[in-house]
Amino acid sequence: MRAMLFGGWAKVVGVAAAICLVTLGGCKMESARREDQEMNARTTSGTLRVGWAQADLTPAETVSLRGQFYSRLSEGVLDPLSATVLVLDSGQDQAVFVGCDNVGLPDSFCEQVRAGLAGVPGLDPRKVVLNATHTHTAPGLQLPSESSWSHDGVEFDRDVMSAERYREFAAGRIIEAVRQAWTARAPGAVAYGHGWAVVGHNRRWVDLQGKATMYGKTNVPGFSHIEGYEDHSLGVLAAYDASGRLTGVAVNVPCPSQVSEHLFQVSADYWCETRAELRRRFGEDLFILPQCSAAGDLSPHMIFRQRGEQRMLELQGRSVRQEIARRIADAVADVLPAIAPTADASPVLAHHVETLDLPMNALTEADVKVAMDEAGKLRVKYEDQMRKLATDPLLKKDPRWYKEPTALYRQMRWYQGVAERFEQQKGQPTLPTELHVVRLGDLAVATNRFEFYLDFGVRIKARSPAVETFLVQLAGPGTYCPSPRSVAGGGYGSLPASNPVGPEGGQVLTERTIQVIERLWSDNK
Repeated sequence: MRAMLFGGWAKVVGVAAAICLVTLGGCKMESARREDQEMNARTTSGTLRVGWAQADLTPAETVSLRGQFYSRLSEGVLDPLSATVLVLDSGQDQAVFVGCDNVGLPDSFCEQVRAGLAGVPGLDPRKVVLNATHTHTAPGLQLPSESSWSHDGVEFDRDVMSAERYREFAAGRIIEAVRQAWTARAPGAVAYGHGWAVVGHNRRWVDLQGKATMYGKTNVPGFSHIEGYEDHSLGVLAAYDASGRLTGVAVNVPCPSQVSEHLFQVSADYWCETRAELRRRFGEDLFILPQCSAAGDLSPHMIFRQRGEQRMLELQGRSVRQEIARRIADAVADVLPAIAPTADASPVLAHHVETLDLPMNALTEADVKVAMDEAGKLRVKYEDQMRKLATDPLLKKDPRWYKEPTALYRQMRWYQGVAERFEQQKGQPTLPTELHVVRLGDLAVATNRFEFYLDFGVRIKARSPAVETFLVQLAGPGTYCPSPRSVAGGGYGSLPASNPVGPEGGQVLTERTIQVIERLWSDNK
């Protein structure tokens, strides 16, 4: 295979480009002429250098796990958390991808990591892209000062590692891993393609009256249809060293990592089994970079035919996580032999980064009234729970006594956030949003900070001039960015409380992403 792989490996098949354009947003961006000049200024050829590293992000103490309304204090570690780093450097431009086992990555955390990389010779911290897998069984990274979501509404009676301390720990580990990968970069080649694996399912359904629901029972007379599309494609970016040895793969899956989302244990979810299965097949030293493609309305949970699915898993002797790992590994195994002969040591490499000002979800006074009515109902229930706890201390003998009051408190604050954003939008109607678009040969990789509904993702992929287009959602803190049809149906994920940025902002981000991809292809032929 190596003879096939490297028969044309040294052949220069394109030019590598360095692109760095940081703007202040859609309303403040440079003129098209100036942008064109900057995007062409440093175009030249180069040989690719590749580096890999992995960091262990598993906490050694009790932590608060994030991803549900109710708080969960960790009760041990089921499997480790990781951050995997892939460095691509042409000498003229660079891209550093960091996939992290977490629910979401606050902007301030990403900037903390980048600040820790300042001064690394040759490394541009702005070109470091961090994304989360969206596991719901990892510690929170948001500081209490950044979001009311970080508050629990109760006082815990045991020591819990603070978000500040876990952030310092995780950021330090990631910074060191990026440094290691940057230092270890060596001549290499990349190949890319896609396969198919059923992992994600649309998690929203619509009744006969047009009302949408996320999850819930579908075996009811009013059930009409599943709301949206499902994407079963699976992107593979493979890296090889100068001898032709496979060193690592980036796996782009349109599904968040939340099979075991209700656990009280630290876990990387299905990426744990997936890493183990890929290493069993391709080598224990294989690096695996996880990426979640556009999948805001998808999850690994089926919302109909569950009994039949469970029966088949039992007959096959596999858990859901093991089955997903098998499907992903099968797809990767199918793709690798096909793409290996195309491995390229001198692909076009161009990395564009900017900050867009996306229009925030335009809230109305009616939205505020509905949300505050719901918040009021939840406050009554929350205060009743707190009175019970105060009058009967024995209730706290249950190790999970805090589950119900914290769920009520956070749901209350979730609805109250609508009123807060209504006031905020009067003076700040936009949300600064970082966008990265990387061209690597005929592969485009584009990021967003959201749980990005699939309709937007399909729109980008359909119009992209790239042969392959990988989208990476949750390259930031998260929150839903819903499609127009989902907002029409309502339900969790598409309510005003769920999304600071609505369909209008999603469309602006979609159009800008397509525009940048098109420009990278027209300027770097």
